[in-house]
Amino acid sequence: MNALQGKVALVTGGTSGIGRATARRFVEEGAVVFVTGRRAAELEATVAELGPQSHGIRADVGRPEELAEVFARIEELGRGLDVVFANAGGGSFATLADLTPEHFDETFATNVRGTVFTVQAALPHLNQGASVVLAGSSAATSGTPAFGVYAATKAAIRSFARTWAAELAERGVRVNVVVPGPIDTEGLRGLAPDHGQAEQLVKQLGSAVPLGRVGHPDEVAAAVLFLASDQSSYMTGSELFVDGGDEQQ
Repeated sequence: MNALQGKVALVTGGTSGIGRATARRFVEEGAVVFVTGRRAAELEATVAELGPQSHGIRADVGRPEELAEVFARIEELGRGLDVVFANAGGGSFATLADLTPEHFDETFATNVRGTVFTVQAALPHLNQGASVVLAGSSAATSGTPAFGVYAATKAAIRSFARTWAAELAERGVRVNVVVPGPIDTEGLRGLAPDHGQAEQLVKQLGSAVPLGRVGHPDEVAAAVLFLASDQSSYMTGSELFVDGGDEQQ
C-alpha cells in the first residue's frame, strides 16, 4: 500500500466516478493528492472523505484562469508533481442530424482543450520521471451511434498521448492513456433521462461486454495506479484497456 509513497499527484475531475475512485486509491498508496472539481459541495465532500493528504481546488479545466489557480496552489506545496491524471471530461448523446455548435464546442472544450492545457500548465511542475495519465474511452473506436463528438474527443486524446510521449521522453516523463469501457458512474447513468432508463442502459451496455457486466470505477482506478507508479516504468505512449474485453470483439 505504498506505490506512491512521498509522491504528489493531481486528479482533475476528481469528485465523482473514476476520478474520485482514483484519488482515493492514490491517497491509500501514500500520495498527497490535489483534486479539482467544478461543484464546491461535491469537492468538499470528496476532500472530507480522502482526509488530510488531499487538497481540493474548485476549478473548471476549460477556463485558463482557473487552471492557473490550480497550479499556483500546487506550487505552494513546493514539491512539484509526480503524477497527473487528466480525467476531467464528459459527454452526451447527439446524432449527426441533431448536433449543435454549442454541444460540439462544450464537449471539445472540456475533453480536449481542458486536457491539453492542463498538461501544458503542469509541465513546469513535473518532476523527473513523472507520469501523466490521460482519460481515454473505448468509444473512440467503437462507433457508438449518437456519441460521435465524445468519441472524437477521445480519439484526439489518443493522438496527443503519442506526441507528448515523444516530446517529453528526454525529461523522463511518461504519458499513457487509460481506456475504460462502460463503467458504472454518475456520468454514464446521467446519459439516460431517468433512473429507470439508467438501469436499463447499464444492463444493456453490460450485456454487450464479453465479461457480461459494466465495470466499476475502482477497477479503472487500479489501472491508473499502475500507469502512475513505477510498476509501468517502461510504458509510454501506450493505451491500457479496462473494458471487460470489449475492444477484442
